[in-house]
Amino acid sequence: MSSNRPVKVIAVTGGKGGVGKTNLSVNLSIALAEMQRRVVLMDADLGLANVDVLLGLQARYTLADVLSGERGIRDILLPGPGGIKVVPASSGVQQMANLTPQQHAAIIHSFSELSDQIDILMIDTAAGISDTVVSFVRAAQEAIVVVCDEPSSITDAYALIKLLNSEHDVFRFRIIANMTRTVQEGANLFNKLNGVCERFLDASLQYVGAVPFDENVRKAVQKRKALLEFAPQCKASQAIRALAQKIDAWPAPHTARGHLEFFFERLLSAGAI
Repeated sequence: MSSNRPVKVIAVTGGKGGVGKTNLSVNLSIALAEMQRRVVLMDADLGLANVDVLLGLQARYTLADVLSGERGIRDILLPGPGGIKVVPASSGVQQMANLTPQQHAAIIHSFSELSDQIDILMIDTAAGISDTVVSFVRAAQEAIVVVCDEPSSITDAYALIKLLNSEHDVFRFRIIANMTRTVQEGANLFNKLNGVCERFLDASLQYVGAVPFDENVRKAVQKRKALLEFAPQCKASQAIRALAQKIDAWPAPHTARGHLEFFFERLLSAGAI
């Protein structure tokens, strides 16, 4: 695979906790890796890391060590299921949840070390609409917003989209409905969110698809395994693979050297954080 192939930078967010965002980030990453893409999954919940916990990985070093200058980004990469690489964040470290713009930029800049080894950088953001979440979503090439059939999920997703659109000039959002009970439920969720956004915002929402509710998700979490590893043929796994096919078809960034430089520059730009 060509080393100068542009890097796709995709942020997965949701506005609120409990919508299954991290699970989707992990399993979409694995599904893309199954398609021979070189995927790095970054845990961007900098103060309350959970990707390594979800996968039963032991992180000796984290992004806190990169920030302190004690380790490089290559030193902290963990091998994950399906051939993905995981960038672990720290857990319960208060100062990591309150980084300055320069510290955010330093973390992102460290990824330039890997730009010749990545096809896709998947960023699992924290829940909510903090400055950190806004920074990572705003700087990524693609923003996936995960919603589920709860009023607070739609409300919080709209709040995040409104903030990114009206204050940070993000215009395109990809929507995934999670834990749906029927095919129609996913479409209804999208239509509800899209209807409000069309009325009040200058944003383009695109429906990627839905992942059905599946008991195997809970069982996989209990076993600290990725769903695609635990139950590769279950309904949710099949749906995630179908979503990954769509994501893989999204156009790559236009720059020849990849998107990481842009990612870094956007974080440094005035008012990015």
